[in-house]
Amino acid sequence: MQGTFHWFRINVFCYATENEELIHDVMAELLGTDEFECDVSNSEHGNRILVLSGELSKDKEIIPVFLKMGKDVADELKACLEERIDDECVFYLRLDKQELVQGRYIPAHHGDVLSVTGKITSHPARKAIAVEKMAAFLNSLEFPEN
Repeated sequence: MQGTFHWFRINVFCYATENEELIHDVMAELLGTDEFECDVSNSEHGNRILVLSGELSKDKEIIPVFLKMGKDVADELKACLEERIDDECVFYLRLDKQELVQGRYIPAHHGDVLSVTGKITSHPARKAIAVEKMAAFLNSLEFPEN
């Protein structure tokens, strides 16, 4: 059976003023591994920026990411999938980085975020089909009872 995503990426920038260890831990927690890319870049002012990025490809790796985000985030995503999936069948989510270091998964609409993108498998490649497939994926998640 084909998975929900062709690819699934998580990226976060760690700026010179931020604690790299905290951001690294957030990324490792969300991905379920500390095996991801860490690239160093510089801002336009010459400050160091660490770019952390990880890619998953199998539903068995991706499902735990959504389970960690929790039922409230999944419900919020279900309510606005049309806006979170583009015409190329790519899903977008931004999580507030400051909340993440506190252990909370909160969708964000600003720039200080951890970004999640995923190319949804859709045959034929149509947004409407991708939205349906993503909704089915979210509905299939079994969240633990509190």
